Amino acid sequence: MTMPSIGDESRPAQGSQRRWPPFMRGWGQRPPGSLRRDAMAGLTGAVLVVPQGVAYALLAGLPPQYGLYTAIVPAALAALFGSSKQMVSGPTAALSIALFATLQPMAQGGSAEFLSLVLTLTFLAGAFQLLLGVARLGVLVDLVSHSVVTGFTAGAAVIIAANQLPYVLGLPSLDGNGFLDLWPRLIGHLDRGHPDALLVAGATLVLCLAIRRWRPAWPAMLLALVGASLLAGVLDPAGGEIPRIMAMPGGLPPLSAPDLSLDTLQQLAPGAMALGLLGLVEAAAISRAFAARAGERIDANQEFIGQGLSNLAGAFFSSYLSSGSFTRSGLNASAGAVSPLAAVLSAVLLVPIVLMAAPLLEQVPMPAMGALLLLVAAKLIDRDGIREALATSRAETAVLMITFFSTLMLALEFAVYFGVLASLILYLRRTTRPPVVTSDLAQAPLSLQRALEASDCEVVRIDGSLFFGACESVAQRLEQTARPNLVVLAAGINFIDLGGIHLLQRQARLCRARGGRLYLAWPKPDVASRLQRTGVLDDDQAHDNVITI
Repeated sequence: MTMPSIGDESRPAQGSQRRWPPFMRGWGQRPPGSLRRDAMAGLTGAVLVVPQGVAYALLAGLPPQYGLYTAIVPAALAALFGSSKQMVSGPTAALSIALFATLQPMAQGGSAEFLSLVLTLTFLAGAFQLLLGVARLGVLVDLVSHSVVTGFTAGAAVIIAANQLPYVLGLPSLDGNGFLDLWPRLIGHLDRGHPDALLVAGATLVLCLAIRRWRPAWPAMLLALVGASLLAGVLDPAGGEIPRIMAMPGGLPPLSAPDLSLDTLQQLAPGAMALGLLGLVEAAAISRAFAARAGERIDANQEFIGQGLSNLAGAFFSSYLSSGSFTRSGLNASAGAVSPLAAVLSAVLLVPIVLMAAPLLEQVPMPAMGALLLLVAAKLIDRDGIREALATSRAETAVLMITFFSTLMLALEFAVYFGVLASLILYLRRTTRPPVVTSDLAQAPLSLQRALEASDCEVVRIDGSLFFGACESVAQRLEQTARPNLVVLAAGINFIDLGGIHLLQRQARLCRARGGRLYLAWPKPDVASRLQRTGVLDDDQAHDNVITI
């Protein structure tokens, strides 16, 4: 009996799994202990999202509890219906700032009218994202190259680390206009730092790294937070020098309803599309970054659907626009998450924290939180990927550096746009300058070698498509030929358009004026077919893998 191959066994399984909901795929292949690791990662993420959610809600002009609401229902749905195993969705800095900037001219931040506009904009953005996913436009993610992802990740890690330094030093959060504006403010406030806060941060780092080194199965981050809270209670019982997490109101996310009146929809539609695209860019870049680290692939269309569903539902649970979070995703991966269940558990475990554990969270020192996020930022930097880009080519290096410095100096979403634009420009530069290499007649078909053996000819090889953008570069090289006969080895020409056909016709006229001919050797069928359809050659001009023009 013939045994089926591994590939034959995998195809039916993959086909049947594609019919399952995304969160059920691969459930039977979970490694031992994965549930415990996901639970620990989820619990860690639920604790650490509290200060982040509060800060981002304030950036968006919303009451602080809205940041936590956005980390519950939208985060769970994005994990269940997305394709990334480690990305965690929720409130993000870029979307919070962009949301406030979009709605500030329409209503005062924090007002009832402002909250209504936020819910409606979130609903519209989610509908737009879902539409893109259903239309299978996730191919847009392919424009984000590996070097763009590496540079974006490194830049975001540096920003995350810089934003935590004030907490590590015992300073309040420093408001600024970006990464470059932070440093003068930080240096100007160094004399207001507290040594006890720095001690707590250092102790948190040491304890977390020690547990990871000698007890890797233990929840290092949670234990480090507990130890840091005890140390802060001894050094500063009153909380005057070591800042703690601010008090949070309890309660489940209340039900809400967006304003779907025609006037409101028309008013918010342009902003919703822009912010929806921004959210997809963030989610796509983050999911690709973590998938690349794990050697996995993502389904971009499914990721768009997950983001769209999360925002659509979030509009009915007092949430605002969410997307993938670099900080929370990095923390999730660092804490040992195996599957999207970790993000779901993080959202679920956040509910009792919001309901009952608010007084306990007030004892967690902010320097300890900042120290753990410094560790997360350090792990986000893909050192191997940076070395590969630097060693591969100057073009890859340029794309990486442009994306990295754009991330530091501009908003995160514009950094991705700049990186993609740089990648496209460099790609177009390469394709519009295909190599035209001098070769010899021995590489041509045997019949052509015999016919031109005693003739004065030059042989070149074109390694690239002959389209309108490449014609000028190729023409400059071919026109340097002064010999009557020119043989073009055309096996590397994958595509030719009307501009390329006109180029060959001009070169053929030059060769005939010198008393010779232009020959295309080893043309691909598509190239020959296009030449024939445009009337450049007849059937008797194509013979034995040679076209005579």
